[in-house]
Amino acid sequence: MLMPMLVDMLVALTWLAVVSAITPGPNNAMVASSGANFGYRRSVPHILGVSVGFAVMLLCVGLFLGKLFQQSWLVRECLRWAGVGLLIYVSWKIATSHHLGPQGATAKPFLFLQAAGFQWLNPKGWAMSIAVTSQFIMVDFPLHSAVTVAVVFSIVGFWSTSCWAMLGRAIGKFLAQPARLIWFNRAMALMILCCIVFLFQD
Repeated sequence: MLMPMLVDMLVALTWLAVVSAITPGPNNAMVASSGANFGYRRSVPHILGVSVGFAVMLLCVGLFLGKLFQQSWLVRECLRWAGVGLLIYVSWKIATSHHLGPQGATAKPFLFLQAAGFQWLNPKGWAMSIAVTSQFIMVDFPLHSAVTVAVVFSIVGFWSTSCWAMLGRAIGKFLAQPARLIWFNRAMALMILCCIVFLFQD
C-alpha cells in the first residue's frame, strides 16, 4: 500500500528534520548571536536564508548533485576547505563583536542571500543532504519526494532557527552588560569552531 508507506516516511522524515535542525551547529549559533545582537526582526532575513537555502540545496542534491559530490574527491575537498575558511571568518567576526545592535562600526546581520549561500559552503550540510535524500527520495516519484523533503526541512528549519534567534533575543537584556556580551559572542564563536572538527569526519 502506497499511502501508509508515505505516511510512515513523512513521520520519520519530520522527526529526523526536527532532531537535526534543533541541535547546536554553525547555523544555530549564528542566528542565536544575531538574535542577541540585532533582535529577532532584523534576524529574519538570516533565518529565511537558512531555511530556504538548505531546502533548495536538498532539492538540488536530491535531483542532480548527489552523485557528483559522492564521486568527486576534488569537489569534496574544495567545498570542505572553503567551508572551513568561512566558518573561521564568521567565528572571528562574532567573537570580536562587543556591542548589541547596530552600535558597532560595521555590525550588521546576515542578509538573505548571505545566509542562503552559506548553506552551499557547509560540508556538514552537504553530508546531511546526501544522507537524507538517499533515504527519502523515491525512485518512482523523484520530483514529488524531493520537493516533500525540501518543504519539510524548510518548515522545520524556519522553526528551529527562529527558536535560536528568539533565545538570543531573550537574553539580550542580560547581555546588555558589555562583558557578558563579549563572553556570549565568544561562546557562540567557539561553538562554530568546534563544528569544524566534524567537517573532517567522513
